Amino acid sequence: MITKISNGIILADGREQKTNLYIEDDKILALTDENLPFDREIDAKGLYVSAGFVDMHLHGAAGHEFLDGTVEAYQGISAAVAQHGTTAIAPTLAASSLESMKLAIEKFEEALAAGVPGAKLLGIHLEGPYFAMSQKGAQDPRHIRDFDPAEYEQIVAMTDHLLSWTAAPERKGAEAFGKFMRQHGILACIGHSDANCKTAHKAFENGFTHVTHLYSCTSTVHRINAFRHAGIIEEAYLNDDMTVEIIADGCHLPDDLLRLVYKLKGPDKVALVTDSMRAAGMPEGATVDGLLIEDGVAKLPDRSAFAGSIAYGDRLVRNMVNMAGVPVALAVKMASENPAKFLRVENVGRLAPGYFADVTLFDEGINIKMTMVNGKEVYSVQ
Repeated sequence: MITKISNGIILADGREQKTNLYIEDDKILALTDENLPFDREIDAKGLYVSAGFVDMHLHGAAGHEFLDGTVEAYQGISAAVAQHGTTAIAPTLAASSLESMKLAIEKFEEALAAGVPGAKLLGIHLEGPYFAMSQKGAQDPRHIRDFDPAEYEQIVAMTDHLLSWTAAPERKGAEAFGKFMRQHGILACIGHSDANCKTAHKAFENGFTHVTHLYSCTSTVHRINAFRHAGIIEEAYLNDDMTVEIIADGCHLPDDLLRLVYKLKGPDKVALVTDSMRAAGMPEGATVDGLLIEDGVAKLPDRSAFAGSIAYGDRLVRNMVNMAGVPVALAVKMASENPAKFLRVENVGRLAPGYFADVTLFDEGINIKMTMVNGKEVYSVQ
């Protein structure tokens, strides 16, 4: 069946286009002004039409987290994020026991086989447990440990769906870990780390080509015996080939840092991520897992630090447009095409012929009106 989406503002390849989008079954057929035959037509009525958002880093939403170790968690999160324009996700597992990680991975495989109602499951992102204790953030310190080749080799062997793994490259064994990840086509990410700039650059050479949530639990300029040393943030800026992700929820980074990241890294090297946890979508004043939902973010009980985002994908795009002044087409690129490219996932994240028809329609306020996954509507506002 061929579907025509007409009268919309197409956001593709980083620019706005007034054209028609044709979808054949689950793939994009064409973007053209020509009148091709079609079976049904969707009148976009002036809405933006873009690729669905791809979230390469999220732990949960709508009362679920992937570490719950249930198929229902994957299905519930998939449905919730689709209502906010996200069509593909990399479920993220925080530092935990080996048993918990293995159970969550097994349930991922089950959910993938059973099918999910909203955003598709691309593959798994492991965030930990090989971290610097000084940069643990809200990660459980009981599960932070040294690199264990027997452990990570076992995890890689148990699934073909591991896409990325975040670790601290200053810990002993990081070089072997980075090379192992590269050998197996897994994106190695620097995160929750106090590495200095030189260590971060050495890690890049050994396979760590991405920085997890830049500015959050990542080192910067610091003094040792009066001498200044650069950190991970500076390496990310100096290294044109290093990609980064940012939590653009408007809380983790203020507007000036959003603008700085965009200015220095540009629209091709930045991915927007939610890093959301189970409280995503919860109201102000709620308490979830002992964390306080306040000012649009989850905080530790003593309010000393953020403990996770409660954002959805549409909020990220809205903030980059309204807070950082990024053109909407490029904000969408950072929320869709870039994360898919960084994860090396094919045929996802763009409106282009041959790509999966993962599409979202939204208004000027980035309010989602329709979400399609593989050419099928999974959410719409009547």
